[in-house]
Amino acid sequence: MERPVPGGLRGEKEEEEEEVERVLVSEHSWRPCPTARRRVQGCLEWVKRQLFRVGEDWYFLFILGVLMATISFTMDIIVTRLYLAHMWLYREIGDIGVLKYLSWTLYPMALAAFSTGFSQSITPCSGGSGIPELKTILMGVVLEDYLAIQNFGAKVVGLTCTLVCGSTVFLGKVGPYVHLSAMAAAYLGKMRTTVTREYENKFKQHEMLVAAQAVGVATVFGAPISGVLFSIEVMSPHFAVRDYWRGFFAATCGAFMFRILAVFNSEQETIAAVFKSDLKIDFPFDLLETFFFLILGIICGIVACAYLFCQRWMMVAVKKNRVTAKLLDTDKPVYTVLVVLLLASITFPPGLGQFMASRLTMKEHLISLFDNRTWGLLAPNASGVAKPGGLWQEWDHPSATIYGTLTFFLLMKFWMLILATTLPLPAGYFMPIFIYGAAIGRLIGEVVALLFPWGLHSEGSPRPIIPAGYALAGAAAFSGSVTHAVSTALLVCEATGQLGHILPTVLAVLVANAISQKNQPSFYDAGIIVKKLPYLPPIRSRHIASYRVMVEEFMERRVVALAKGDGFQEVLVALDTSADAEYPVVESTGSPTLVGTVNRSQLVAFLQSHEHPQAPQGEKLATVGTLGDDCTIEPIMLQFSPWTSLHQAYHLFQLLKLQRVFVTRSGELVGAVSRAELRRAIEELANPK
Repeated sequence: MERPVPGGLRGEKEEEEEEVERVLVSEHSWRPCPTARRRVQGCLEWVKRQLFRVGEDWYFLFILGVLMATISFTMDIIVTRLYLAHMWLYREIGDIGVLKYLSWTLYPMALAAFSTGFSQSITPCSGGSGIPELKTILMGVVLEDYLAIQNFGAKVVGLTCTLVCGSTVFLGKVGPYVHLSAMAAAYLGKMRTTVTREYENKFKQHEMLVAAQAVGVATVFGAPISGVLFSIEVMSPHFAVRDYWRGFFAATCGAFMFRILAVFNSEQETIAAVFKSDLKIDFPFDLLETFFFLILGIICGIVACAYLFCQRWMMVAVKKNRVTAKLLDTDKPVYTVLVVLLLASITFPPGLGQFMASRLTMKEHLISLFDNRTWGLLAPNASGVAKPGGLWQEWDHPSATIYGTLTFFLLMKFWMLILATTLPLPAGYFMPIFIYGAAIGRLIGEVVALLFPWGLHSEGSPRPIIPAGYALAGAAAFSGSVTHAVSTALLVCEATGQLGHILPTVLAVLVANAISQKNQPSFYDAGIIVKKLPYLPPIRSRHIASYRVMVEEFMERRVVALAKGDGFQEVLVALDTSADAEYPVVESTGSPTLVGTVNRSQLVAFLQSHEHPQAPQGEKLATVGTLGDDCTIEPIMLQFSPWTSLHQAYHLFQLLKLQRVFVTRSGELVGAVSRAELRRAIEELANPK
């Protein structure tokens, strides 16, 4: 039986119904042709289904490649215009030494200070290259706010200002651009979940990040194949083959778009290499020159070890020094200004900069070092008038030969590059070491050409020495030994369009890597070590004794465990004793057979819903229950034996991105292994100092 409604309430109800009808009529009047709109929506849904029949990954990877290529090309145009403005100001200011010095130093100081202040004010994650943190994320460790989209704009603006500083600071864009690609991929992954109306999948996010790291390299060098291989070597110790096509597709789209934009901008007539050279490929090198390429690889490996050791020492020293540590904590722009002032003063062209070709940009440095001509033969006949393609003349000084300028460049840039890596601004460090290696190879090639002016020949007529081939091998060998990558041999060939020296280049890269990998961690692993990121170091030792290290030697034996029959008091003690995210559950106190795990959040909910044994009768929340009855116990998917080797545990942690694994003997819980214990075992047992 319905209850009667008072007259006043009935009137209000009728008024509300009339108001709703008026609103519906109003909305309907503003949306005409409902039948046509339904047909259009149906067509759009059909198009969406047809497009996604081949998989939505293709479209998002295409968008990722094209987007990052467009941003990279736009950034290069802005950097070129601002750098030309700096050079115009330097030339137009006249011959007044003080004004020329101020114009040379103040411009990069202001840009570097703005880069540091702007990026650090938005997010501290925008400083540095970003590859060490990305390696950590790809290993399954969550770093908060590192891939946030607000970090994207800060890194783009800061990196642009850093690159405008040019050869003064001598920093590149590869590392930060890989970081930018990862942020764009993470954002596109969220957009995909919105479009496809699916739940966010961590595996899908990981696949997009793997493709993004290849796009970052490919859109800088225009080299899709080596971009994929280099990203795998540097950032993925275990790579899933199913992600191979994603990296190649996205990198190819990015590299093609990057090069085609140069054609549209009238920079080139057709798609060509970024650092195009004109090496002779009919007879690139004689067989006897293989010995000198071997010597070049040894030199690059030794210099790389010295560079890695000094760079890691400098990073630690800057943090321990009281003055620099205070500046980096409170006044980062001030520290940046002081370092850039020192570097700019040294590279001032009328000063020491005239012996270092400091007026050249980083791209012009590479183009000049890859010059097909032999500088030792051109220098005696060089005139003071600049010739087309005469960038090599920047290396020829009247009071010093080209051998002296190259040697001085290598000596000065060694510590200047190390000092520049301490700057807290967005910057890449691959291009500087790439140019440094090219300078090493150029010097070796010029010396060989001086020692053998008529060339070397195993049979037939002698062939002249081509120093540019040594520059190619040196760039690949030094950069590969610093980053512990072999794909730099292919990278230098793709970037220059030359394949004639691929075999001696690979030989030099392998020799240099054999030396550096035996003695020093890679450049990016050193950053992980200095920053103390939660990342497993590689096992460098291959001695048979390292394979005999077992889990029982380094596992954590004191593990806080719960029994299925435990109640309020036992759970409370366990939560107070340990802050673990999950706890092992055994059959009973007398039988420590491992049956599963329970999350900390469930244990907290268990305490909130149950009564304390000593609580007053009026404050009871629920009847007394046990852990096994009221909590969901997750089954154990993987467990170690005490006799599992360190190498096996290490590879399982990397492959499955594990955080913690329990150790059982005959099913009974005896310990646990986390990343902390595994890292300590690698450092103390497998990699003894």
